[in-house]
Amino acid sequence: MKKVLVALLLLQSVAFATPSTQIWNPSTDIQPLGVWHFGIDNYFTLEGPAEGGYAFPTDTGLTYGLLPGLEVGADVFLPQSDPFTFNAKYGVGENGILPAVAVGGFGFGTKGGVTDQNVLYGVAAKTTPLGRLSVGYFSGNEKVLGAGENSGLILTWDKTITDKLWACVDYAGSKSVLGATFYGISWIFAPNTSVIFGYGTYNNGAKPTVTTQLDINI
Repeated sequence: MKKVLVALLLLQSVAFATPSTQIWNPSTDIQPLGVWHFGIDNYFTLEGPAEGGYAFPTDTGLTYGLLPGLEVGADVFLPQSDPFTFNAKYGVGENGILPAVAVGGFGFGTKGGVTDQNVLYGVAAKTTPLGRLSVGYFSGNEKVLGAGENSGLILTWDKTITDKLWACVDYAGSKSVLGATFYGISWIFAPNTSVIFGYGTYNNGAKPTVTTQLDINI
């Protein structure tokens, strides 16, 4: 019963609207002007319910390049009683020695004390021959994320290995539901379609999950 309760509490508080991301963290990438992005993200343990396993609500999201450098998005998490959350991000790309920089927010939900994570963040990224390194910081609603655990460091390494294969390691600080480390790859199946396959561990001790993330530009 205790394992089931922990899983249910985790599922109730984990929903967050996702901007253009790496595997777990927001990135400095911005959806191009006038282009829609459709995504379906799933997270689940390899253990079944009897062993304390769980699955997050499926995240179906839509993001749009509203203005040059500005994207807005909405996500629906199902099954969940209050499924809608929203996000937005503004950024500029790398320019010579200057890094790419993005600021934004996600997890703006419709249920107070449950889905209103209200996370604000800033990220900077620079590409080198060894890959792209992203560094940033986030802070959100402590009533949802927990007092003293509502902010943390963002660290990401990612690299395009071939014209189809991409690899990434993500870290987010804190022991809230946002604190995690993810490892994964993405494979491009078509010019506008890719799938991420990843594995993540959580700073709060929750069971690790596998993730699959379908991404389609329209």
